[in-house]
Amino acid sequence: MYIVVGGTGHVGSAVAKTLLDEGEAVTIVTRHREKAGAWQRRGAEVAVAGVHDVASLREVFRRGKRAFLLNPNADISSDTDREERETVRCLLEAIEGSGLEKVVAQSTLGAQPGKQCGDLNVLYDLEVGLRNQPIPASVIRAAYYYSNWDTMLEPVKDGALSTMLPADLKLPMVAPEDLGRVAARLLQAPIEQIGVYPVEGPERNSPNDVAAAFAAALGRAVRVDVIPRETGKTHTAA
Repeated sequence: MYIVVGGTGHVGSAVAKTLLDEGEAVTIVTRHREKAGAWQRRGAEVAVAGVHDVASLREVFRRGKRAFLLNPNADISSDTDREERETVRCLLEAIEGSGLEKVVAQSTLGAQPGKQCGDLNVLYDLEVGLRNQPIPASVIRAAYYYSNWDTMLEPVKDGALSTMLPADLKLPMVAPEDLGRVAARLLQAPIEQIGVYPVEGPERNSPNDVAAAFAAALGRAVRVDVIPRETGKTHTAA
């Protein structure tokens, strides 16, 4: 049995689909009870549990032998740094004494020690926590999600792609579906196959490239509007 935390999200669902398509037994952990039916029809078991409920999460982990871990995004109206660090603490506590023989966790390219750099710091702490516990662990360091641009579709229909990134900055990007497939392979790999695995797509793309892709799909011109750093700082502080 494979346990997939965040199994209804972009990456977690790709992990679960890959495993189910290969006839593996899968339990999906989700906070959203209303999404259980669709996964049960696909042949998965569903466990409704919050990532901060350590006791319940540990009981779910005890149903399986291997688990995929990720740190779900905190509500942006909250202190996201504090909330996501608490999630890391809970995940690490929940796997303790769970009987799992291997875990695969999602991190991010650029993960590094420090504070106030969001996922770069929080997921680095997850990596360190996994290194300091006895269960063999593989870590995927993911590039920037292509799907992060999805939220720009409506404003782009008006002809402008707004970004705080330099328009010509080439970024490593990756599709969540591909991350899910890599995670599934690592879950199925021998226990001793562990380590850190950076994952990115075959090409690096800039906001200019993204705007061109939107333009081709929409059949209209799309310009890139770079938000000045000073404006971004003002908005962040507000």
